[in-house]
Amino acid sequence: MDKINIEGVLLTPLKKIHHPKGDVFHGMKKSDAGYYGFGEAYFSTIHFQDVKPWKKHLEMTLNFVVPLGEIRFVIYDDRDESVTKNNFFDVTLGSNAYQRITIPPGVWVAFSGVGSGFNLLLNLANLEHNPAEVERKEELSEIPYQW
Repeated sequence: MDKINIEGVLLTPLKKIHHPKGDVFHGMKKSDAGYYGFGEAYFSTIHFQDVKPWKKHLEMTLNFVVPLGEIRFVIYDDRDESVTKNNFFDVTLGSNAYQRITIPPGVWVAFSGVGSGFNLLLNLANLEHNPAEVERKEELSEIPYQW
């Protein structure tokens, strides 16, 4: 497991259960760490070598799972009150690292498709989407990180 250096970020190993007629991929239970209620679940895809730029939710907790492909996540903490202010955390999730990453409100996240095939992300969010509680940076260079 990767060393987490951002306050509030969790990595939770998930089970994949093999079945000859189709596998089962666990996502989240309400008894899991990182579960703060249910608002919505959605899927998103990202193409190989594409990067979706920085986004910060002000209220929503994200719970990302990558059941297909591989996606690299970079998280940046610029919270003034955080003991991990100015830290980055970089992790790749997917078939070789089947885990859920919990991202608290107030930190930036960007991600890139590193799997050469279909890269699928599931977000199990605690709130319904509200554009008023999201900040975005359209250019990756707005937060200095070497991709």
